[in-house]
Amino acid sequence: MVIGLASLLVSLLTFFSGFGLGTILMPVFAIFFPVDVAIALTGIVHLLNNVFKLFLTGRQADKSTLLRFGIPAIIGAFVGAQLLLRITHWQPLTAYTISNKVFYITPVKLTISLLLIVFSLVEVLPKFKRLQFGKDKMKVGGFISGFFGGLSGNQGALRSAFLIKAGLSKESFVATGVIIACLVDFSRLSVYFRQYLSTGIRENILLLVIATLAAFTGALLGNMLLKKITLPLIQNAVTIMLVLLAVALGLGFI
Repeated sequence: MVIGLASLLVSLLTFFSGFGLGTILMPVFAIFFPVDVAIALTGIVHLLNNVFKLFLTGRQADKSTLLRFGIPAIIGAFVGAQLLLRITHWQPLTAYTISNKVFYITPVKLTISLLLIVFSLVEVLPKFKRLQFGKDKMKVGGFISGFFGGLSGNQGALRSAFLIKAGLSKESFVATGVIIACLVDFSRLSVYFRQYLSTGIRENILLLVIATLAAFTGALLGNMLLKKITLPLIQNAVTIMLVLLAVALGLGFI
C-alpha cells in the first residue's frame, strides 16, 4: 500500500515540478528496493508512459533524426546498462558505524547518487536549460544520452539539449524524443532483466506490479486531468528532496 501510494503521488507530482517521471520516481523506489532494481522498475514505468505517448504522437517523428540519434542511443543504452550490472557487484568502498549500525558506501550507490544530483540540478538551473549542441554532435549526443539512460535512467535533459538544434517542428521534436526514449528503455531493460529474473525478482513480483501500476495510473491521471505546469516553489522543493535522497543513497542510508 505504501509503495503504491508513493508511486501514484510521485507520478502526479511530475506535472507540477517540471521534472521527468524517471528522475523523481527512481530515488523513491530506491527507498524500498536495491538501487539497481529501482532503476529497472523505473524503466518499466517510464517505458509504459512513453508507449502511451507514442500512440498519440509517434507518426510525426522525424525518421532521419531517429536514425542519426536513435541508433547511437541504443548502443549507448546497452553499454550503460552493462556497466550498471557490473558495478552492482563491486565491493563496498568503505563502511562506517552510527549507533551500532553499519552503513556501506558502495560504488553503485555512490555513482547513482552523484548522477542524480547532477541531473536534478541540470533540470532546474537556467544555464543548463539553455544548453544546446549543433547538428554535427547528433551521433555523439545519441550515444551519451543513451549511455546515461542505461546507467541511471536519466536521459531526457541530455536528449533535448542535442535534439533542440535538429530543426524539428514542436510536434516532430516531441514525437522523435518519445520514440528515442522508448528505444533506450527497451534496450536497457533487455539487459537488466537477464540478471534480475534470476536474482529474486520473482519473489517480489507483486510489489513490483503494484508499484508499476500505481505510478502508471498517476501518469495517466495527470495526462487526462492536469495541464502540465511548472510551479517554482514545488520545483525547488522537489530539487531539495532529490538532492537529500541522493546524498542519503550515496552515504548508504538507503
